[in-house]
Formats: sequence, C-alpha cells, structure tokens
Amino acid sequence: MIKSQEESGKEPVKKARVFGRTYWMLNGIEMFERLAYFGMRAVVPVYIMQADDPGGLHFTAAMKGTIYAWWFVFQSILPTFTGGYADRYGYKKTLFLSVTMNIIGYLMMANLRTYTGFFGGVLVLASGTALFKPSLQGSLAQNLTKENSSVGWGIFYWVVNIGAVIGPFMATFVLGDPHTQASWRNLFTASAIITALNYFMLFTFKDVPSGSSKTETPVQVFVRTMKNIVEPRLVTWLLIMSCFWLMMYQLWDLHPNFIEDWVDSAGIANFMPAWLTVETDRGLMVPQQILLNLNAALIVLLMVPVSWLVRRMRVLSSMVIGMTVATAGILVAGLTGMGWILLLGIVFFSLGEMLTGPKKNEYLGLIAPPGKKGLYLGYVNIPVGIGGFVGSKMAGYLYGHYGEKATLALKYLADHTPGINWNGKLATLEEAVGVPRTEAVQTLMETTGMSAVEVTNLLWNTYHPQFYVWIPFAAIGVVAIIALVIFSQMAKKWADMNA
Repeated sequence: MIKSQEESGKEPVKKARVFGRTYWMLNGIEMFERLAYFGMRAVVPVYIMQADDPGGLHFTAAMKGTIYAWWFVFQSILPTFTGGYADRYGYKKTLFLSVTMNIIGYLMMANLRTYTGFFGGVLVLASGTALFKPSLQGSLAQNLTKENSSVGWGIFYWVVNIGAVIGPFMATFVLGDPHTQASWRNLFTASAIITALNYFMLFTFKDVPSGSSKTETPVQVFVRTMKNIVEPRLVTWLLIMSCFWLMMYQLWDLHPNFIEDWVDSAGIANFMPAWLTVETDRGLMVPQQILLNLNAALIVLLMVPVSWLVRRMRVLSSMVIGMTVATAGILVAGLTGMGWILLLGIVFFSLGEMLTGPKKNEYLGLIAPPGKKGLYLGYVNIPVGIGGFVGSKMAGYLYGHYGEKATLALKYLADHTPGINWNGKLATLEEAVGVPRTEAVQTLMETTGMSAVEVTNLLWNTYHPQFYVWIPFAAIGVVAIIALVIFSQMAKKWADMNA
C-alpha cells in the first residue's frame, strides 16, 4: 500500500523518536571522535609532504603514500578482527581502550617529526580507530531494525559529517597563517583534547548486549572471524567496493596537495571572510580544507533527506547510482585548475557518497546473522583498507612522478638547463639539478623571470598533471560500477544477500 505524502513526510520523525537514548549518545561519541579526526585529517596531507609549507615535514609523495597505505591497513583491516572481539568483550570496554589509544596517537604526531616517529604515531591512532569503529557501529546496529535502519544509518552518517564540517574550520583557526611547527603541534594536541571528551560520554548510557557468546576464547573469536569472511559472495562484494573506495579516498587524501599546487581559488576568495582566506605566492586563495569542506557541508544538509528519499530503494541499486555520480565528481574535480569547477565536482562527488557511504553499512547490517553485527560491520572496513592501501601507493607514485608541482619544477629545470645530465630517475632528480625540492618552484621563477601564477600555468600546460593523476583513479571507479551492476543482478537470486 502506497502511503500518502502527509504520512510519508511524518515517517522519519516518528522513526527518530523510537531510536532511544543509547542511539543518540553513540552518535554524540561519534561526532566528537570525528571532529578530532577530521580537524587533523583535513590538513595532514599538507603537513606531511607539501614542499612549500614552512612548518611541515616535507616528506616525499612516496613517503606520504607509504604512511597512508599502512594507515589504511591498521585503521580499516584491523576492524575485521576487532569487530568480533568487540562483540565478545563488550562495546563500552572497547570504546574506552580506543579513546585512550587515539589520544596517545595524536600526541605522538604532535611531537615527533622524524619519519619513523610520526609514522609510529599514525599507526597508534589508526589502531585506536580500528577498535573504535566496530564497537560503536556494532552497538549502533543493535539499536536499529530493518524498518528504521535506512534513516538510522543516514542520521549516523549525518552526525559523522557534523564533526567533519567543524573540523576544517577548527584546523584553519588553530593553524593560522603562515603555518609554523608550533601551530601544527597545537592542532594535533587539540584533537587529543577533543577525543578525551568521550571519556565523559561513555558514562551516559548502559552497554548494549551484542547477542554474541561471552565464553569464546580469543583464538575462537579469530577462527570465527576468518570462517565467516571466506564466504565467496561476501568476498566478491568486498573486492568490488575496494575498487570504489580506492578512488573515493583520493578526494580527501590526494586532493589537498593537488589543490595547494594547482587550483586557483582567487575568485572564490572574493566571497569569503578574511579569516577563511590565505595569502599565497599566487595571490589570495581559499585554504584547501575549506574548499573540500563543501563535501561534509552538503552531507550535513542533505544526508537525512536523501536517506529518506531512497529508504525503499534496493540498497545495491542505490549504491550503483551513487558510485556512478561519485566517479563523475572525481573527474570534474580532478581535471581542472579552476576553483569554481572544483566545487561543482565536489557537489557530484558528495551526492554519490550520500547514496553509497551509509548504504555499505546498511547492507552488511541487514545481511549479518544474529549475534554477528559487530563482526560484519568490521568487514565493512575491509574495502576501505584494501582500496586505501592500493590507492595510497598509487597516489604516491603517480603524484610523485607526474603531479607534484615542486617535482615538475625540478623536471623542467633538468630538461631546460644546459649542462644538466639527469638519468630520468626521480631519486636522482634533486641531486642532478642541485636544487632541493622545497626550493624548486622559487628557483624556476627566478630562472625564468616568471611570476608564481605564470610558472604554475607553464608546468600545468607542459606536463598535464591532471590527466596522469586522475584518469587512472576514475578508470578503476568505472570498473567497480560495472562489477557492482553484475553483482546486483546476481544477488536477486540469493535471499540472504538481496537487500
């Protein structure tokens, strides 16, 4: 029976009322954790490798790629196993441990500037997040039913992005201009303090029973985890989603550096308050984290309405549409150096994310057997881990060789300066030119007599970084879309996988 518009319009409100106090407290914990995380994550790509950031670490693209690759493995593959342990030992205990580890990780990142030290802080933070995700999401899933799961997960995704919206503004305020070593240290410390607020939140509700056995040994939990994950159809779906998330995460992890290097946001800066602009050698620009923040802002504004609109749509069908729109967004945002077109691409990307991101949680939550919600919602992170690992290594190679402005400036100097004999290998480029990466663009400006804007245009038109960097990622996204269409049609024959 089709409901009237009036009845349908009241439905999300009615469902929101029956979620209960624990559901909302869990959303609050998620918001604080995400605020701390996204305040740091929105700008840390610049801190790690941006050659012209005065307070940054100045690591290479390959080094950043390795850091991010293992960040994804620890943060997103570990929940495959920690989800089962969260079910077995209790969600609140696991949450307490994860909050503690995250605080330690942030403080290590704040104070350790060597490659090994900073990398270690990242892995501690990633391990804490690996404990956080399945314990919170498993607890959340116990408070949802098939009837209210679409709106429930949509609200959850919405709350996540409240933290994601506020985080970049916090980072911009704390960092100031120009960025200094002290301001970067203050930012990581602020994330640790915000995370600590969740200690208080944990006292506001009772733990949610998982329905899982409380007598299993750690070895038995591990065996059960591995036994469930080898289900061929589940493995196929996870691999398809891995290809998609490989592409998706580059908007957040690679685009910050791409925007800093190539995108002209001067036109947008004219409409922004002074504290949301930054003076660069190319003129007044909008910080990359504020531009990319349109993604989180759109999700805050539209996530709940979109979830309601697709509440009766087949989950797999919604994901196919979302993946298609997001892939288009990656291309629009990646193949331009113009700020306004970048924002248009982010709009497409965000709409696609809203149709895909929460649906992956909903899908595994719906097909999970009783007592295995945390376990299955631990599996949801596998595609992010695999895709993030491969995507980060790809980004490290592609951007390091064909995308970074500082590296391309060195290439131009090597190719156009008489007497320089370069063997074509990236590892020998700085030595061959005799200029450090951090001074490459300035040296090219002085050598050619060009302004920063003219040098940027010269390198863009000479080396076409947009094509070499973004076309490979979009191609993988297209493969994922085709594969999911096939899987979606086959799933109609499987009662336990058809959602």
